[in-house]
Amino acid sequence: MRRLLLASVLLAGMVTALEGQQERREFPPTTAPLSRALTVLTFNIHHAEDTDGKVDVGRIAKLIQNSQADIVGLQEVDRGVERTARRDLLKEIADHAGMRFAFGKNLDHQGGDYGNALLTSLPIVSVGNKRLPNTGGGEQRGVLQVVVDVEGTQVLVLTTHLDHRKEDPQRVASADAILDMVQAFGPGPVVAMGDFNDVPGSATWTRLMTVFTDTWAAVGSGDGFSIPVEAPAKRIDWILVRGAEPVSAEVLKSEASDHLPVVARVKLR
Repeated sequence: MRRLLLASVLLAGMVTALEGQQERREFPPTTAPLSRALTVLTFNIHHAEDTDGKVDVGRIAKLIQNSQADIVGLQEVDRGVERTARRDLLKEIADHAGMRFAFGKNLDHQGGDYGNALLTSLPIVSVGNKRLPNTGGGEQRGVLQVVVDVEGTQVLVLTTHLDHRKEDPQRVASADAILDMVQAFGPGPVVAMGDFNDVPGSATWTRLMTVFTDTWAAVGSGDGFSIPVEAPAKRIDWILVRGAEPVSAEVLKSEASDHLPVVARVKLR
């Protein structure tokens, strides 16, 4: 019986989805009281390459720890990729930060896996990875879908990285796919975050605002620009919520990537 239970636990650690691939790694449940308030961070880590061109996972993990985030969405994550010496960057960051992780593979790259990831101190209920529409033949994009348990409430967390090309239609189609995921989840709280490669007021942002609240627009101070690090000029890294009240939002200073991390504090309704 003990062998069967152990096998079940090991099998639960890695799951292959029909659309894209997903993986999760568990730790014992957290016991810290949250009072239904969450700190959420999104960070395009540029495969952990800092502004000096050095791959430094420790720098990213330290930033995550200092932010005291409960949920972290990461984009441009390498696992076993040649350009980053075939290291499993996600596992290294998660180990340094002491957090659970989930991974959504969107494509093969240089002999390894590339996609979005989520780190959390909260119990993970389920993991899925949905490929987004790819009408223009560009890089395959996806949405990592993770349901976490917050004091008995299930919260859907979506982490994504949308197409960077100038044309709107593909990003708008991706926004519609995200809205479909929210509808399928039901009435519970949702956090959607990532590098949307678009700006407030765009067709993509406007479509998403039919369901979500933009945390920066609600409570942020200043422009919220997050790229490029040397002279930030665009707000393309967003944290959006439904069923939660934004409390604060901040762009953190960092040279750990070509993007700046964005953090928001929200309270579940």
